[in-house]
Amino acid sequence: MVQLPSDGDGRYRIRFADGESVMVASADIEVLSRHQESALGTAELPDLFRHVIYRCVVGSRAFGLNDEHSDVDIRGVFLPPSSLHWSLAGIPESIERQGEDECYWELERFLVLALKANPNILECLFTPQVQLATPIAEELLSLRSCFLSRFIHKTYNGYVLSQFKKLNKTIEGTGQVKWKHAMHLIRLLISAIGALQTGELVLDVGEHRARLLAIKNGEVAWAEIDSWRQRLQVEFDAAIVSSPLPERPDYRRINTFLIDARRQMVDRR
Repeated sequence: MVQLPSDGDGRYRIRFADGESVMVASADIEVLSRHQESALGTAELPDLFRHVIYRCVVGSRAFGLNDEHSDVDIRGVFLPPSSLHWSLAGIPESIERQGEDECYWELERFLVLALKANPNILECLFTPQVQLATPIAEELLSLRSCFLSRFIHKTYNGYVLSQFKKLNKTIEGTGQVKWKHAMHLIRLLISAIGALQTGELVLDVGEHRARLLAIKNGEVAWAEIDSWRQRLQVEFDAAIVSSPLPERPDYRRINTFLIDARRQMVDRR
């Protein structure tokens, strides 16, 4: 291409390898990569929501912090037929329902995140509010203790510290406190301490409910919240020293589960 349109007619002058040049209208030009993609065609994915194997309620309702205004947060896992994994279309790591607070992770992605002690994923495994669990999902739930390890300390600790720094920065810049966010960070620390101390992850906040809701409603001074966070931090760091949790999750057992789940989907449509 040696000349771009300058007079509004949308025509380009193009010079070929043999030196000859011609004027071409923009409508007659197509980017090679786009032409190749259109020639190949695209495979349409089926309705992946049909392959949901696990659906649960998380968030405030799982923590015992809900009220009449609380949303219903739905999360879960989908496991499509193996043929879809083998196709050119591939499988997305997650799917969401438009306009709804509803999200599902593909099984492998879900397991990887759980092995890394991702708080949101562990919440899905340990919520008491399960709406759907197929036999494969029931097996997954029976293995949930395999995901708990001392990784919780590093993962939860890093998240809480970084988020509190952001909250402080926002307060310094605007004077505004994100009360609900602060409440959930304190709640996360309490849950993580319990897991390290007992070897079990309990989501319901129990005796801390009233105080946490007071934070959410802006009834607790920020200095008091931060002071509580620091005391919990000391307890959190001490808990890992004598924690009954293993150093690492049971990767081998979870890997065996995934392979078996994949095999069960080989002949499914």
